Amino acid sequence: MSRYAAIRWFSSFIPSPIAVRWPERLRSCLGALLGIAFTGGSMHLLLGPAANIPLLVAPMGASAVLLFAVPASPLAQPWSILGGNLVSATVGVACAGWIADPVGAAALAVALAICLMFALRCVHPPSGAVALTAVLGGPSVHALGYRFVAEPIAIQSAALLCAAIVYHAVTGHRYPHVAQQGPGKGAAGSEPAPREGFTRADLDAVVKRRGELLDIDLDDLESLLREIELQAYARTFSELTCADIMSSPVLSVSVVTRASQAWDLLQQRSIKALPVIDANQCVVGIVTRADLMDKPAFGNLPVLPPLVSRWFRRRTVPAPLVGALMNPDVQSVGVATPIVELLPLFANTGHHHIPVLDAQERLAGMITEADLIAGLYRQAYAERQHAA
Repeated sequence: MSRYAAIRWFSSFIPSPIAVRWPERLRSCLGALLGIAFTGGSMHLLLGPAANIPLLVAPMGASAVLLFAVPASPLAQPWSILGGNLVSATVGVACAGWIADPVGAAALAVALAICLMFALRCVHPPSGAVALTAVLGGPSVHALGYRFVAEPIAIQSAALLCAAIVYHAVTGHRYPHVAQQGPGKGAAGSEPAPREGFTRADLDAVVKRRGELLDIDLDDLESLLREIELQAYARTFSELTCADIMSSPVLSVSVVTRASQAWDLLQQRSIKALPVIDANQCVVGIVTRADLMDKPAFGNLPVLPPLVSRWFRRRTVPAPLVGALMNPDVQSVGVATPIVELLPLFANTGHHHIPVLDAQERLAGMITEADLIAGLYRQAYAERQHAA
């Protein structure tokens, strides 16, 4: 091997840049800190300090990496950690009792654990270390026998999983990672009608042909590829900005508008959301139909006939103000923002209505998913006409 070939080979070991943002990295670190602390504390409270059982086993550290750093991985889902750890612990205890040679017992335990995890669809890499711990954990672990499966493995796995579920819920992160209905699926999750590009059947066929276990859910992979398609398509319209596709002028309300008045506006104009502005025309929130209908003081009114609703409204406690019902965490864009930057907002964050601000940060318009699609269509039609 030449010197340059050797350099290229060693340079291939350099890892690719991690696209995870620093706030997400810190969130993962804090989650692992709290998760391991909660797991160890739970064992201490349940068993007491004098128990001859490890308060923490090393594989829980590896499980924490998956549960808090890569929670979208199929290897980090609840059944993976519970099923993988319990199966591996059982196999490890059995091999330690059957085979006197620790090396042979450890090798067989890991191999059988992987086989069973594949069969039960609960592959969890740290579970291999659980099997090794059952074999090589020393006299204190061997003395537990099959009790090792329940204490400490089952308790610690359940405690760490509960900590992960609560932590992700509190921090607004999706876990467990349940497949979401994306743009490529029909209302019932069925295969979309044939179109240009790939289909789910194509994706399944390629994955099956490769014959490898991919550390990504296929629904996530499909959603990612379709978003890439849309990103590449929108890039061809790079000169198109939010000012070109936004709806303007836009109807808005203030924080002191009554919820009943906001609802009437939504009904009359057949729209689903209203930006909330202050005296300087700056956006301070957004209120949707769901925000109004979810409130007991107002939610029963829209289903009544208009005349009955107005009569009933005059004889009840005044409807709350929009400022008390609005969502203050509103995503906005500038009029000069390229439309390509709208794609992740609509695709990943669940936004359906995005206010557009002018150079003075005042409300200038509103963009919906329909506006984005219509803008792309108009541009594509204009380009076809020009080419003809």
